[in-house]
Amino acid sequence: MTTKGEKRIVSEEDKIFAKNFNIMDHPDIPTGLPPHLQLQRTRVLCKNDAPIHTASVTYSGAYNAVGVDNSVKLENFSENFKVDVIQLSKDGMELTFDMIGIDAAIANAFRRILLAELPTMAFEKVFIANNTSIVQDEVLAQRMGLVPIAADPKLFEYLSENDQPNEKNTIVFKLHAKCAKGEGRKKVLTKELIWLPKGSELVKESGDSNSKPKTYTSFSRSQKESFPEFADNPISPSYPDILIAKLGPGQEIELEAHAVKGIGKTHAKWSPVATAWYRMLPEVILLGEVEDEDAERLIKACPENVFDIEDMGNGRKRATVARPRECTLCRQCVRQNYGEEVNKGVEEKEWIENVSLRRVKNHFIFKIESTGSLPPDVLFTEAVKILEDKCERVIANLS
Repeated sequence: MTTKGEKRIVSEEDKIFAKNFNIMDHPDIPTGLPPHLQLQRTRVLCKNDAPIHTASVTYSGAYNAVGVDNSVKLENFSENFKVDVIQLSKDGMELTFDMIGIDAAIANAFRRILLAELPTMAFEKVFIANNTSIVQDEVLAQRMGLVPIAADPKLFEYLSENDQPNEKNTIVFKLHAKCAKGEGRKKVLTKELIWLPKGSELVKESGDSNSKPKTYTSFSRSQKESFPEFADNPISPSYPDILIAKLGPGQEIELEAHAVKGIGKTHAKWSPVATAWYRMLPEVILLGEVEDEDAERLIKACPENVFDIEDMGNGRKRATVARPRECTLCRQCVRQNYGEEVNKGVEEKEWIENVSLRRVKNHFIFKIESTGSLPPDVLFTEAVKILEDKCERVIANLS
């Protein structure tokens, strides 16, 4: 003990103790984030007017003051990341799955790659030999371009300006449809497109009558020979019943369409998906007991049937959250009096005190709707490979 004016001599033990002192080592000091910060970090809170805490906390030292490391580590990511398949449609062209343990930026990267960077085969050139239908040539060509083709693009090469169309970079189809006079109106569907494995049959105009007629492609061999995959499974449009045009009596369409490899960034016809979208996992929490008449009103207010009634016996009923994934954030359950009009003399209630709407920041419900060129699971796998290649290029440029 020192008196006023005296200097305290600091011993070596005191210096060592001060150097190694960490308040987090004390057993009575709470560890981890406080509940309100943990909620802001992991959830988007959906109030009755707008969502809050929508931004992700990416700074590694954001919570150093409370002893929490917020940095992204590969081993932690590998342990937490998970993909769960929820539903696959009967035709196999729509896939719904959960991606857990990632940031919204990565989920959006997958979406953008699916829309714009996965290659497919689509009609680029349409040679119209005869068209007497009411559909103009340019409109007919545009409709042909949007027909999805069931062919694996990995088997084909890109066609550059200096390349000649051949069996490795071009797929040729022909269409010849005619509505005879006296017949009713005829629908021209994609099932009438005929694959030409030996290439184009349309002859180019040539001034030399002695030379062999040249077509618009230079196939050295049949695609059935070049690609054994197509020997027993001919290339065809993804769907046979897509309407191309309607013909009246006496009208005719004769054309040849050439498909090449491309990506959706160049033109939407090469996009392999009708759409690819995601949303955060909904989380609906009842903060208090909602019983009897209020429970009935809550269930009636929700258009997506998220809530259900639980019988508690003795005539008592209470609301429960039965289907939280179906929540679309319409916010009817948190509006004043569940969005009902308030008559005079009736007490107004703020139901947001009983219901909390949240979204889990690192849990995404992802849906892929394929156009039919490739199955959605294959599309997602290819999107992962493209993102991996992008990351490797960035690392190579930085090293």
